Amino acid sequence: MTDFFAIYRDELISSIVAVIVILCLRFLIFKAIKKVGKIGDIDRNRTLLILKYFNVFILIISILTVSLIWGVDFKDLGIFLSSAFAVIGVAFFASWSILSNVTAGIILFFAFPFKIGDRIRIQDKDFPSEAIIEDIKAFHLHLRTDEGELITYPNNLLLQKGVVVIEKLHREDDGSSSV
Repeated sequence: MTDFFAIYRDELISSIVAVIVILCLRFLIFKAIKKVGKIGDIDRNRTLLILKYFNVFILIISILTVSLIWGVDFKDLGIFLSSAFAVIGVAFFASWSILSNVTAGIILFFAFPFKIGDRIRIQDKDFPSEAIIEDIKAFHLHLRTDEGELITYPNNLLLQKGVVVIEKLHREDDGSSSV
């Protein structure tokens, strides 16, 4: 057992340092995302969804970092990654709208001025005139029309169409809200 530690001492130390750095970065990124969510008064479920996306991204970066520390050959890693990306690419090409909706969901989290409860009008000739945002999911919005219809609207179309915020949800200091 002591031979193992003696032989791989540098790799072990580098791995420990890398894991500590990655955990610190993860902590800072998560803290920043939570702060953006709190400052922007964004729904907690949306914030948790964005945290999941970044968690997967950090996990992939961590695996690549540790594998490079332990001497995985770049050619072998390149062959593995190109094969994996080829399969993933075919799957995403078959369902590209899913990827664009997830990306749009992330952009909506950080950049758009509407929230759950706001009354909006989407500048689209095929869409009803006004609706209230009931929920914002990873792939779509749930909108409720004045007639009581529940409409599922893809996130990527929100980035392509103009959106008018007609009435914002008013939030009180005690956490209660009224429309």
